[in-house]
Amino acid sequence: MSDNQRVAVVTGGSRGIGRAVAERLGADGQAVVVGYAGNQAEAEAAVAVIEKESGRAVAVRADIAEPADVETLFDIAEQRYGGVDVVVNAAGIMILSPLAELDLDDLDRMHRTNIRGAFVVSREAARRVRAGGAIINFSTSVTRLHLPAYAAYAASKGAVEAISPILAKELRGRDITVNAVAPGPTATALFLDGKSDELIQQIAGQNPMQRLGRPEDIAEVVSSLAGPARWINGQTIFVNGGAA
Repeated sequence: MSDNQRVAVVTGGSRGIGRAVAERLGADGQAVVVGYAGNQAEAEAAVAVIEKESGRAVAVRADIAEPADVETLFDIAEQRYGGVDVVVNAAGIMILSPLAELDLDDLDRMHRTNIRGAFVVSREAARRVRAGGAIINFSTSVTRLHLPAYAAYAASKGAVEAISPILAKELRGRDITVNAVAPGPTATALFLDGKSDELIQQIAGQNPMQRLGRPEDIAEVVSSLAGPARWINGQTIFVNGGAA
């Protein structure tokens, strides 16, 4: 492998969009540290896919809300591959409830992962990403769609949209871009679980493209932000097929 190979840290890399992102960046030629919270088997499967295509990858367990765990992700990237160029923070949880019925423990759980985790990962990325690198956080199109039962989740992701452009300005002069990606309804377990087939079809039909997003659709945009798209900075990119 070239000494110039880019190195990516992907949190939430064992399933769904994070998994698709990890595999796409591996296919793009980046060495990938696949961060996962608990599903080691799926994380190792992602590593196997990347290695099958002659890429380099390693799975590392990490709670993104714990600074020591996140430091370990970056330490391993630096020790194995020489540094960190790209950080994709795809880890997140979603618990749905009408606001009047919201369990505050659920709110705190989402806050811990989606907000605190975004700060912890972004802070470490700001300290360690090399010049020419990219930091990519994940929001959601629900911040604009205003769907019932999504208030707490959308609020937690609204914080991500606030963090990213401010960090972009704080990294002035270091040639590091910071953006947020905001997927619309995407065919992952996170979205599909608990929904009837009828509801899923209804949501898919509301999109101008007449389908749900695929994880690969989102990974394609992340791939660009993680590589050639150097003039996109401090933005939230809505990747949703035209959902209002």
